[in-house]
Amino acid sequence: MPDSSPCAAPLLPLPASCIIGRFCRRHKRFSVLMEKDGLSVWVHSNNSGSMLGLTRPGAPLLASPAANPARKLPYTQEAVWLEARAVPPTVAPPEDAPFPGMYGFWVGVNTAVPNRMLEAAFQTGRLHFARGYTECRREVRRGRSRLDACLTGPSLPPLWVECKNVTMVEDNMAMFPDAASERGQKHLRELMDIVAAGERAAMFYLVQRPDGRCFAPADAIDPAYAALFYEAVRAGVEMYPYRAHVGPAGIDLGDMLPLAFETTG
Repeated sequence: MPDSSPCAAPLLPLPASCIIGRFCRRHKRFSVLMEKDGLSVWVHSNNSGSMLGLTRPGAPLLASPAANPARKLPYTQEAVWLEARAVPPTVAPPEDAPFPGMYGFWVGVNTAVPNRMLEAAFQTGRLHFARGYTECRREVRRGRSRLDACLTGPSLPPLWVECKNVTMVEDNMAMFPDAASERGQKHLRELMDIVAAGERAAMFYLVQRPDGRCFAPADAIDPAYAALFYEAVRAGVEMYPYRAHVGPAGIDLGDMLPLAFETTG
């Protein structure tokens, strides 16, 4: 089994008042019905992707309380437990298992996390590609576009970053997107324009599950995105897929995954 244990003090802690229930069904992508102690609870979901393989009825679901207690849906979906189907009998259940005797790992599905993680990792000096940069501004406008972050530093070109959440892994390969994404294609074109203008541009992919060993675009799901991804790499757009450690205590930044393809030609 992959090591899914989060650090003792994650960069993005979750409140102790999070709850764990059971996934029932998804409604119009932005709300999820969960069962908690025999009661039905509607939970907000900000994940517009397909969450392929992560909407299994009965799967444990981790939800955090809304910052605004008056919000219509009082909880936000943070993670889903993906059960391991084949586990050696000598392997102990993970410490962060939602219920006793369960094997598997948490998969983070909150799409606001990558932006927050980028900033937190920058502030703590854990982004190797951002060395020398001294300021991180989020949601910065450039022309007609608004990008997730812009890093600046003395005598350095601006570094523009777009963040994406990754929840799909097949054959140990983490992939994005999990549904056709015209918005994602638009972002890659914008980053290529930035590089052409003499500035730096990068994609920050946060893989919120532990079983991915490498990263590549999901060409079977969105071939247009994959083609633009390869084009962007050749144009000088930097690609940084990082693993995240996800658990009830919070989300921490792990190691960077290698790209799983040849970019020449």
